[in-house]
Amino acid sequence: MSDNNENNPPPPAPPPAENPPIKWEREVLEKLVFATLKEQRANRRWSIFFKVTMLAIIFFAVASYFGVNLMGGDAESLGRHTALIEIEGSIESEGSGAADVVIPALNKAFSDSGSVAIVLHINSPGGSAVQAGMIVDEIHRLRQGYPQKPLYVVVDEICASGGYYIASAADRIYVNKASIIGSIGVLMDGFGFTGTMEKLGVERRLLTAGENKGFMDPFSPQSEKQKQHAQSMLKEIHAQFIDVVRTGRGKRLKETPDMFSGLYWTGAKAIEMGLADDLGSVDSVARDVVKAEDIVDYTQHENLPERVLKKFGAAVGYGAIKAAADAARPTLR
Repeated sequence: MSDNNENNPPPPAPPPAENPPIKWEREVLEKLVFATLKEQRANRRWSIFFKVTMLAIIFFAVASYFGVNLMGGDAESLGRHTALIEIEGSIESEGSGAADVVIPALNKAFSDSGSVAIVLHINSPGGSAVQAGMIVDEIHRLRQGYPQKPLYVVVDEICASGGYYIASAADRIYVNKASIIGSIGVLMDGFGFTGTMEKLGVERRLLTAGENKGFMDPFSPQSEKQKQHAQSMLKEIHAQFIDVVRTGRGKRLKETPDMFSGLYWTGAKAIEMGLADDLGSVDSVARDVVKAEDIVDYTQHENLPERVLKKFGAAVGYGAIKAAADAARPTLR
């Protein structure tokens, strides 16, 4: 048997195929397929994310609009506390100094059974006499309705003009020694371009029904009669301002010839003049004066729809129109 095996060698190996399969093409195709699937999954995830985000925004916007409390609690459940309301910036028809924002916060703070006292934290250079007057009127009403709850003002950097108009209605005013206080006056500002227009050869074509309808138009000359009328309005509003300060501060005021001239002073000087009562901060007043260190913020902050609209510039046009309309308005600043 061994001799036969030796005489019959094994058959030769088959020749290699003429076109062997190319493995790299299959690998590339697999990678492309997997990459496509991965991209599709990522796109679906992002699509779901954006849909959920938009639903959440809509939900919170609707809840904020209808005043739904999403935190599951209320100030009344916090027990004895000091109520805080922030007024930051100009006293205008919008923002934290608007009557529509401050008055609901005041009502909620005074009516809460857990609030011991209300602290208005003011940092404002002034603004609308109407908005400030509405807030002061509501403060007087609430103080009569809740005589056991004092209202204190704590001044931050500045409390001038319309800001001080509001502050003077408080039981006591606390300041920092470097705070800016006062500016008890009224102004009406604008620009006149009549001379410039004449030099440029520009004609103002303004048609009115009523000889004073173009009053305070920056492109028309101002008559002496119109100027005197504006000045009489400013004096009337100034007298109202002085009366509010005198009523609110009472015998604490140490009146000087300059007190109601529109000048302002440091917090330390304001205490000497009776425009303020003492040095203090929100924390020190809550701790040492109110004796309720727990502070609950009742400030009505800007809601989500407003933030979204402003972020995308929806309020730009309105702001420009409002600025033009407010140019000739008497302001406490």
